[in-house]
Amino acid sequence: MSDQIITRHASLDDAAAIAPLLDKYRQFYGEVSDLVRSLEFIKQRFFLGETIFVVAEVNNEVIGFTQLFPSFSSVTLERLWILNDLYVESSKRKKGVGLALLNAAKTFAQTTGAKQLFIEGADDNPRARNLYTRFGFIENTAYHYYHLPLKQIQG
Repeated sequence: MSDQIITRHASLDDAAAIAPLLDKYRQFYGEVSDLVRSLEFIKQRFFLGETIFVVAEVNNEVIGFTQLFPSFSSVTLERLWILNDLYVESSKRKKGVGLALLNAAKTFAQTTGAKQLFIEGADDNPRARNLYTRFGFIENTAYHYYHLPLKQIQG
């Protein structure tokens, strides 16, 4: 990709461009395609002010995004950001887009005075985990993370 990668904070105006990428991201993790719900999810996050989307563009085309959710540490009394999603259009991968999105997320987190930026990497996605490690994320071996399902799995 010889074209310049531009990263920027997204706005509600970008929701329609992000939605197909979010839908593909969801499918990667085994969910059924639902472009309408993906778009509504994005709009709702914007309307409620619950998230920060950063997009990557090449030639004015949105080709990737990351989504950051705010959190806090009661122990250190500081802000944290959870980098919940990172997705790059499959045909645009291995060209620095993911790295550009991570850099934009890091810069944003630093400007808000955050203590840390968190990200998870699925066991079956070694490429993503390798990117996170190369970027400087440190795998947590001191804590175990748990989740409590609150809805029945449909199937």
